Amino acid sequence: MKKFFMNEEGQGMVEYGLIIALVAVVVIAAIALLGNGVSNTFNTITNKLG
Repeated sequence: MKKFFMNEEGQGMVEYGLIIALVAVVVIAAIALLGNGVSNTFNTITNKLG
């Protein structure tokens, strides 16, 4: 049983997975917070050009 808990094989992949999940959450939150502002900026530019 001790060998099972001391086995660290695959631990790195779990850590990478957690980091990727955290980055995804941050990106989604940034898009949600900045989405309307970016959309409004593009709409303003489009209106001035057209």
